[in-house]
Amino acid sequence: MTQIFGILNITADSFSDGGEFLSPDKARAQARKLISDGAHVLDVGPASSHPDAGDVAPETEIERLASVWQALENLGAPISVDSFRPETQRWAMAHGASWLNDINGFAAPDLYDELADYDGRLVLMHAIQAKGIATRVAPPDGDIWAHIFRFFEARLAAMTASGVAQEKIVLDPGMGFFLGNRPETSMQVLSGLNRLKAEFGMSVLVCVSRKSFLRALSGVSVADSGPISLAAEMLALEQGVDFIRTHDAKQLSDAIDLRRNLATHT
Repeated sequence: MTQIFGILNITADSFSDGGEFLSPDKARAQARKLISDGAHVLDVGPASSHPDAGDVAPETEIERLASVWQALENLGAPISVDSFRPETQRWAMAHGASWLNDINGFAAPDLYDELADYDGRLVLMHAIQAKGIATRVAPPDGDIWAHIFRFFEARLAAMTASGVAQEKIVLDPGMGFFLGNRPETSMQVLSGLNRLKAEFGMSVLVCVSRKSFLRALSGVSVADSGPISLAAEMLALEQGVDFIRTHDAKQLSDAIDLRRNLATHT
C-alpha cells in the first residue's frame, strides 16, 4: 500500500506555507492534523529549498527541530527529517528519526559510514543541482531520464560501497525546479515514473504537491492547487510509487481509499 509522507514545514519562507507552522504550538497542531488526516510519516522540514529561499544555518535547523521533537515523538508516527545538511542529519539520527530525506541525495561521502550504521531509512533524491537548494536553471541537455539514471547509479554505487544497505534506500527523482525551469520536464518524469522502478527495482517516493510546474501548466494559484496536485499524485499512484509526499494528506488518503473501494467492486 502506498504510504503518505505528510509535509510539516517549520520554516519562515516555504513557498506554500512559510511561517504558518514555525511556532512550536502550531507545528504540533499541524502534525496532529496530518496524522489524523491519514499521513503515515511526518516529514519535518526545518528549512525551505525553493529558489527564493533564504539560507538557514544548521544550528537554526536543529533549534527548530528541537523545539518540537518531543511533542512529535509523542504522537507516535515515524518522523522524517528533510535536510541536506550533515550536521542536521547527524542530530536527527542521534535523536531517533526514522527517516532522512535529502534533496541533495546524500552528497557528503564522509557521512556514509554513519548512514551504514543508521537503523532508519533514506530518501535519496535526484536533483540537477549538485548541492544546495533549487535554482531556476535549464534542464541538462539530452534525455532527462538518462541524467536521472546516471545520478542514481553513481550515488548508489558510492553509498553501498561504504556499507549502506540498498534495501533501506528509497529513490525520489525530484520534481519542479529540481529538474529544471521547464514544466514539461517534470511532466515527462511524472508520466514515466514506472521506468524508475523498472530500472532499479527499488522503492520510489515522489512529491508533486503544490509544485510550480503544475501551477504553470494550469494557471492556478498555490491556494487553488489542491485538485491539480491530487490529479498528479493519482498519476504517480497508478504507476506503483511506494510513497507520496504531500501537503494535503486528507485529500490523498480519501482518494486512495476510494480507489481501493472501487477496485473491490469491479
